[in-house]
Amino acid sequence: MTATSGFQIVEAQPKHAPFIAWVILTAFRSHLERGFWDFMCPGTDEEILHYLEALTSTKTAHWAQLPLFLVAEVDGEPAAALSGYFEEEHAGEKLTDGMTEVFEATGLYPDPAGVKRALTVTNVAPEHVPGAWIIEDVATRPEFRRRGLVDALMQEIMNRGRKRGATVSDISVFIGNDSAQKAYEKAGYVVVGEKRHPEFEAVYKTPGVRALRRAL
Repeated sequence: MTATSGFQIVEAQPKHAPFIAWVILTAFRSHLERGFWDFMCPGTDEEILHYLEALTSTKTAHWAQLPLFLVAEVDGEPAAALSGYFEEEHAGEKLTDGMTEVFEATGLYPDPAGVKRALTVTNVAPEHVPGAWIIEDVATRPEFRRRGLVDALMQEIMNRGRKRGATVSDISVFIGNDSAQKAYEKAGYVVVGEKRHPEFEAVYKTPGVRALRRAL
């Protein structure tokens, strides 16, 4: 798709599913000890990744689906990735539909008690303007950090949004993830608000979520 400075950016393919599963798990953990998927699917990392790999590969459209992702490869090896989508197409109850598809195919389903804990995140979920291009699930393998991979991915995913007709883009961070916020501000995003909630903080051990936005 795009090659530059020793790496190339490609659209995610089925072979990337294990890596994208890792990206989703890592991105939602952020700087925290445990994240959304640790609560949804309590178990070993291997078990969570197995579930997420199946989830990325559903036919049902949702925000964890493989085609939404771009991957930065170094010497053919996946090193970083992120996703971009419209809320109207991939958010809301669509994830539940994807989970149902995984359950029907594999028998795997999130832990009900864990789901209740994980969904405290809805108390701090950012609000998006209509038609916003949402960027999410940003992660880089540790050995490939500080090589400009995220900078290049951000530019490429914003271009994808522009081609889809988006004029504004949203991204969010957990409060306290200062390094991610600085990276997004470097890409032109500015803080437009934040949400805090005690129930969310009790589960995730961080006060809330900070929303950032930029024009495309």
